[in-house]
Amino acid sequence: MKRFLTLACTLAVLIPGAAIAQHDNVVDEVIWVVGDQPILRSDVEEARIAAELYGEHIDNPYEVIPEQLAVEKLYLHQAELDSIEVDEASVIRMADMQIERAVQNFGSRENVAALVRKSIPQYREQQKTMIRNKQRVQMVQQSITRNVKVTPAEVRAFFKDLPQDSLPFVPTQVEVQIITSVPKVDRAEVERIEERLRDFSHRVTSGETEFSTLAKFYSQDPGSARRGGELGYMGRNQLVPEFANVAFALNDKNKVSKIVRSDFGYHIIQLIDKRGDMVNVRHILLKPEIEESAYHSALAHLDSIARDIRAERFSFDEAALRLSDDKDTRLNHGIMAYVNEETEQPTSRFEMGQLPAEVARAVDTLQVGEVSAPFRMIDKRGREICAIVRLKNRIDGHRASMTEDFQLLRDIVYERRCAEKVDNWIREKQKSTYIRINPAWRHGQFRYPGWIKEATQAD
Repeated sequence: MKRFLTLACTLAVLIPGAAIAQHDNVVDEVIWVVGDQPILRSDVEEARIAAELYGEHIDNPYEVIPEQLAVEKLYLHQAELDSIEVDEASVIRMADMQIERAVQNFGSRENVAALVRKSIPQYREQQKTMIRNKQRVQMVQQSITRNVKVTPAEVRAFFKDLPQDSLPFVPTQVEVQIITSVPKVDRAEVERIEERLRDFSHRVTSGETEFSTLAKFYSQDPGSARRGGELGYMGRNQLVPEFANVAFALNDKNKVSKIVRSDFGYHIIQLIDKRGDMVNVRHILLKPEIEESAYHSALAHLDSIARDIRAERFSFDEAALRLSDDKDTRLNHGIMAYVNEETEQPTSRFEMGQLPAEVARAVDTLQVGEVSAPFRMIDKRGREICAIVRLKNRIDGHRASMTEDFQLLRDIVYERRCAEKVDNWIREKQKSTYIRINPAWRHGQFRYPGWIKEATQAD
């Protein structure tokens, strides 16, 4: 269900072989109409290209993708009725991520442009539209399933008669505690970075150089550097506090901020625009270079902490609270956690592939309760730091059970109930929506048979 709905919003489509044979001389044509919204043959072709770009395989795409687009039209019509809007800043960020993913897959921006038959700016606008639609569809789905509830009794009833081999298999999961140490930056290196940023500020305010030009050449934030340092519209909670405090205080577009220090490095910021509680700024990020000796010192410090924990001079929990540099975990006994994409709930249980690679390698050889040797890793802010970890718990792979995996089983039942609710909504929506399909595109196995109505069958 989830895959079907996701593809409906992120892909456009292929063209049936029969239709191609019949319409070789047609540049474009309307193949479906849903309500007052057409689906074009070119929409289908763009979907095929998108599928190739992102490595998606669709069985029977000539049947599947037009129907996906038709379902999307039903959702978007409802979104218009409900006046549903999305966060434009997140749309821009996700579009840029999609483009970068395509560039990584196909080697260069030029290759991507050739494949999509558009310039990168045109392709970016197309991606923004697709992502915006996807988010609006998700919001409509959430409104449809808002009142779905699942009780423990319903979960037990659903699974009680299932044979053991029909229960979902839960892969091996681990719970991990971490203590990190960020290598110290030499004061002379900080002064070098600050002096360089002050020089950039002077060059901008004197009119010698555009801020965006300096950002393209010198900023060490690859995501924004190619856009001249522009971040796009963001809310305060989407930025780290140190950066947000300065960015939202800016009022003059011709001035450059003071130097801002964050966990990412050192920044200067220039205001582009404010819109309500959103701000759009450019920034230049410089990251200090850290001496190898600083890494050695951090590793030695962590090694000493690990020895004291093994000698039971203090616990890992206590050490995480008092000694760890990791702001995200130190107040929670060092326990690593993430938000599960399926349930949108925080969890501390990781499959091995979900852990940072360096942490997974350290955990792989540990017994429950053991503390690793210190190691270097890249954190989520892109910094190279040092760490030790403790394997708090390991849950070996197994068939799900009501006692150990109730939340997982509840989520399965909940997803099924939501899928049923959405399916019923689509079938009812079909009945009250004008639908017309080009005769060459009517033949196939549709998931929702209500597309082909008596009126269109008689055409």
